[in-house]
Amino acid sequence: MTRFSFSNSKSQPNKEIAMKIARYFFSTFLSTTLLMMSTLSYAAGTHSHSHGHGTPTFEATETEFGEYKPDMKPTKTIKVDLSDTMRFSPEAITVKVGDVVEFTHTNTGKLMHEFVIGTNESLAEHAKMMQKFPNMEHEEPYMIHVEPGKEGKMLWKFTKEGEFGFGCLVPGHFEAGMKGSIKVEG
Repeated sequence: MTRFSFSNSKSQPNKEIAMKIARYFFSTFLSTTLLMMSTLSYAAGTHSHSHGHGTPTFEATETEFGEYKPDMKPTKTIKVDLSDTMRFSPEAITVKVGDVVEFTHTNTGKLMHEFVIGTNESLAEHAKMMQKFPNMEHEEPYMIHVEPGKEGKMLWKFTKEGEFGFGCLVPGHFEAGMKGSIKVEG
């Protein structure tokens, strides 16, 4: 076992090594702490929701696959069933640019399920993150968590033409095929 002694001039190199080690551990600790704090703030999201009474409300949000504003009114309603077969019904949805869709989600299973809208790339990336951090909790206007046997609603406005997706990002569900497609027509 190596001992560091700072009592005489011969130990000066040992003191420098000890200071370098201390700086290294401090910077590692600081970096790790900052990373954890940023991850937690990302996971927390920004929201204020209705706790099961109607459609939740959030702060205004704009993404590459649409937007949410608290004062939106639905122009279309789509019912989506979430089941323990790791499938959505319907698995494919078609809407028009400008449609404000009120999604009504019914979880017919015994497991918690989610419905998250995104690009196919963002959904796959988010699913990987959920595998690493399975207890991460977050809420955004383009996602909803539905308890077994319950129903939930969300509003989303599709503002851009294109192919997008949706999925359940509960760890293992997306990978088991619980995903679908959204085609937004001009």
